[in-house]
Amino acid sequence: MALPMRWLVALCLLLASAGATVAQEARIAAVVNSEVITDDDVNARLTMEMRSSGIPDTPENRKRLGSRVLHQLIDEKLELQEAKRIGVSAPTAEVDRALARLEERNHMPKGGLDKYLAQIGVSRATLVDQITAAIAWEHVVSNQLSADVTVSDQEVQAAMDRLKADVGKPESRVAEIFLAIDNPSQAPEVEQLATRLIDQIRAGANFLAVAQQFSQSPSAAVGGDIGWVTPSELSPLLGEAIQKMEPGQMSYPIHTPAGYYILYLMQRQTLGQTSPDEIHLSMVEVVFPLSPTATPEERQRVTAQAQSVADTAKSCTDMAKLGAQRAPQLSRQLPDIKAGDLPPDERQQVLALKLDQASKPMPLRGGIGVAMVCQRQSPPSLPTTEELRSSLGHQRLDALARRYMSNLRRGAYIDIRNQG
Repeated sequence: MALPMRWLVALCLLLASAGATVAQEARIAAVVNSEVITDDDVNARLTMEMRSSGIPDTPENRKRLGSRVLHQLIDEKLELQEAKRIGVSAPTAEVDRALARLEERNHMPKGGLDKYLAQIGVSRATLVDQITAAIAWEHVVSNQLSADVTVSDQEVQAAMDRLKADVGKPESRVAEIFLAIDNPSQAPEVEQLATRLIDQIRAGANFLAVAQQFSQSPSAAVGGDIGWVTPSELSPLLGEAIQKMEPGQMSYPIHTPAGYYILYLMQRQTLGQTSPDEIHLSMVEVVFPLSPTATPEERQRVTAQAQSVADTAKSCTDMAKLGAQRAPQLSRQLPDIKAGDLPPDERQQVLALKLDQASKPMPLRGGIGVAMVCQRQSPPSLPTTEELRSSLGHQRLDALARRYMSNLRRGAYIDIRNQG
């Protein structure tokens, strides 16, 4: 009778390790298909994750976090094995670029990352292994799943309609830590980890660094930062939590069907609200020259000339004609200028004007003048349809990638010999 494949794999591993010493056997933390993860691998990753995130490197924390790190290493083995199976890899050039970006993001000079790793007692290989697995997995997901991701025009329009309905409502810049629950029996352990991470962050660990090391969401690559979101873009549980928070606050562990979330509210603003300095204006200025040494009487006379233009002009066309007739030297038409590029006094007046309304006389470019706004356009405060389509596609791809990984775990031979 033929033996099941998983038993054949187990038999091969036993034969391969028959000559190993007891000391060598004790160093094996787990076996993933035909590959070994050692205690040294787990300890090296623990050192990197705790010291880079600010979590105290204590025996107690190593014991508490060891199981989680071991499962992370198991997933990385599965990612690399699947990449090899389908014929994709993480080219050295991509790994080097990722390391360079890591230096830039942390404001390190070239070569600063290696010095930092040496200072915290972490080998470069430990970080390279983690990055290599992440890049290889990106290629796997792209190669195997991207073609299955489609976002219809109707879905994009529905998402855009929801955003437009939220204009004027608060939006929040949020960072997240997501800890997945692969099966219900893991829920208590994952909740305990979430609670410990919160305790460590409150004790001084950096949220973004902890997210980078422990979060299982794609946002981990950027410290958990998911950008600006409205409550309606999040699940009801997460949206409700964000609404109750103030900038700078962190949430309690939030239990969802997929896992536990820890949220950090970085900033809050009003959706659709644009900085006044970013508003684009089309305008006309009529400016009467005035010498810096002008007497009060001369200043009064020129101010009266400018006021006469303001009283007479009822449109930008009128304003432009009056400028050409009465003050051609300094008058001008500005078809497109940002409000932030105007002098402060003029900007303050102009932003308060209605269209085709003349300002009061004010000092302008070596004289006294008045201004009129012809058109006003705010930059887009909502994403374009293509940006929205891309965002929806990434969300869908992330869900497919999680399912892919769950299938790999179920189909693999995994022998955990040391829980960390």
